[in-house]
Amino acid sequence: MKYKLVVVGKIKEEYYREAIAEYVKRISRFATVEVTEVAECLFKGEPNAKEIDKILLTEGRNILAKCDGYVVLLDTQGKQLGSVEFAETLEKAKQTNATFTFVIGGSYGLSDEVRARADLRVSFGKITLPHQLCRVVLAEQLYRACAINNNIAYHK
Repeated sequence: MKYKLVVVGKIKEEYYREAIAEYVKRISRFATVEVTEVAECLFKGEPNAKEIDKILLTEGRNILAKCDGYVVLLDTQGKQLGSVEFAETLEKAKQTNATFTFVIGGSYGLSDEVRARADLRVSFGKITLPHQLCRVVLAEQLYRACAINNNIAYHK
């Protein structure tokens, strides 16, 4: 099984990179993990609505070029799942998919084209997380799902 994390932008903080690396190491007992960072579109100043649409379109095309298998979007408009339900959903989807692509968009969100490609849209709740922290939470939840699905004492 393969987990692909397709994310917009780079992580600057070492502590986030270390946390993600730790969970990737733990997950590697169950699946290969590939993290792909696509370029974040930047504007000087605050972009207007038309510029934001252009950003979403460009980032969306870059994201879609990296997506294959079962695509899970982290989306503020997605379904909120508990850890066990998330694990069960992945386990069920694993029956017909060898590759899972998890997508975290940029600071302006995701294009409609990316949303249309998703097999599942998941929200980590109504709170707002920095995208870098969201990557850590996703990595932890993927490890937790692996532990739940393999009866490893991690989830309580």
